[in-house]
This record gives sequence, C-alpha cells and structure tokens, in this order.
Amino acid sequence: MTTALLSIEALRRNFGALSALAGVSLALEARERRAVIGPNGAGKTTLFNVITGQLPPSGGRILFDGHPIAGLPPDAVARRGVSRSFQRTNLFPRLTVLENLRLAAAAKAGGSYDLLGRVERATAPLALARETAAAVGLTDRIGDTSGRLSYGEQRQLEVGVALATRPKLLLLDEPTAGMSPEETQRMTRMLEGLPREVTLLIIEHDMDVVASLADRVTVLHYGEVLTEGTFDEVKRDPRVYEVYLGSE
Repeated sequence: MTTALLSIEALRRNFGALSALAGVSLALEARERRAVIGPNGAGKTTLFNVITGQLPPSGGRILFDGHPIAGLPPDAVARRGVSRSFQRTNLFPRLTVLENLRLAAAAKAGGSYDLLGRVERATAPLALARETAAAVGLTDRIGDTSGRLSYGEQRQLEVGVALATRPKLLLLDEPTAGMSPEETQRMTRMLEGLPREVTLLIIEHDMDVVASLADRVTVLHYGEVLTEGTFDEVKRDPRVYEVYLGSE
C-alpha cells in the first residue's frame, strides 16, 4: 500500500461561529497533480493556509511525508518541502528575475540574504536560479527587474520562486487569475512541463486549465468535500453543476 505524500484527515478551521473547513479529508499521492475547485467561500484558500501554517487548524490532522505538520509555523512547513504561491504576486519588484530566484534558492540552502554582495558569489543558488528561470520560461528576461515584467510573467516568476526552494509539494493558489487567454495558455503549458517529481496541488477556477493539468479533482462546498475524482467524473456529477458549474 502506497503512503500518501499529503494526508488530510477531518481537518477543521473555525472563525468564531463560521466553519470555513468542516472536516475536510483528502489524500494526495507523490507525483500527483490535484486541482481543488469550488465556489467562492468554499474554503479553498483557507485549506491552503492551514496546510502551510499560515493558520492553525481547529481540529483534524495533516501528515506530510508521514510526519504531522498541523500547527507548525510556515517556515517549519517550508523546510519539510512544502512551497506555495499566492493569489497576489509576492516579489521584490526592484530586483531582477535572477536575484528573486537566487534569494529563494539561497533560502533553501541556508544561504545569505545579503543584497549588497555580488549575486555571483553564491554559486549553487545562482545555478539553481538559472535552471528555474528556464523551467518557468523566463530565461530571456533573467536580467530584467520583476517590476518590468508583464502580469503573466510575474505570475510565472512567482511559481519560479516557489520552485527554487526545491519543494516536494507545490501549492498554487489560482495561478491564472487575472490573466489574458494567451497568458493563461502560456502558464498552463509551463505547468504541464514541470517535472513530476514536484507534486502539485492547485486551486483554479478556469476549467480548461483544470482539465489540462489535473489527474484528479476535489470539489469543496461550504468547507466540506462534495466529491472527488477525475475531471470527467466530477464534470458528470449533477451536484457539481448545481453548486459550482451552474445548473441547466
């Protein structure tokens, strides 16, 4: 029997009388690409925040690689191999693409954050930064400051910053939000090309992106798992149409 890379059991998160997560359970296998979908207020971002330590759970368990991580601070969760991107870009706009990636790589290696020294001094993080820039399609922009990138390119860099920490599990919170159709296609192709060694958990509203990327889909509704399965299985479930995709 294969042990799940991420195992969530009866996870709860309350905000006063509101149950944002009301007993969520799911198991994510290594190398899997899982999409989490659901209407606004379903608990998707709260789920990510609890997994990554941004919020403590009100109950339940989270096991990552067989070890409990529920309630650990974000830096401790990250050190165990979990990285994430956010709905809003979280970059250093005056630093170049290379420098943003190098800082993320140095953080994983326990390197220095000294921005006054030459970036070339950190050989290993620099090499990883260049490798990551290629993986997210930004080699041609590597010397440009992130503030000069287009919105779509900034989102690509955001994914790159998360990847540069060499995570086992990458959580992406609506990576195509606000993008043009062309930018969405470019992001989708880039994510499809990521190595399977990086397990992917993604919140996404664009069903074309979900259909292209996800091995399996989990549907949340009012903080509970409504259903899960392949995209085709979920798409055929009448409850999903009723609460999310729209009833006929």
